[in-house]
Amino acid sequence: MGKILTDNLAPGMFLGADVRDRSGRLLLGRGTELNERHLYILRTWGVVDVEIAGAEEGGNDPKTAKTIDPALWAAVEKKIAPLFLHADNSHPAIKELMCMRIMREAADGKR
Repeated sequence: MGKILTDNLAPGMFLGADVRDRSGRLLLGRGTELNERHLYILRTWGVVDVEIAGAEEGGNDPKTAKTIDPALWAAVEKKIAPLFLHADNSHPAIKELMCMRIMREAADGKR
C-alpha cells in the first residue's frame, strides 16, 4: 500500500485507508472503489494524497513516474523555475512541491 497524489488517481483504484478532511470527518472509507465523483470530492476537500491498495511506496517520485517524458519534465521544470526563485530548492518539502507542480503542469499539457 502506498500514498498516491490525488492528481494521479484514476477511477477503479481502491482506497487502502479511510480518507478524512482536516477536521477528521470521514470523506471516503477504506476499500472504496474510486470513480469520477470520488475524485471530484477529494479535490474539492483539498485532499493532497491518499493510501491506495496495491500501490508501491514512492509511486509519485519523478524518477518512477513513467508517464512523463523526460524532455517534457525538463521543459516544465524550466517553465516553473521562476515560481521557486527565492526558495531553498535543496529542502525536501520544496523538492516535493516542485515535483507536484511539474506533474500537474505536465498532466495539463497532455489534456
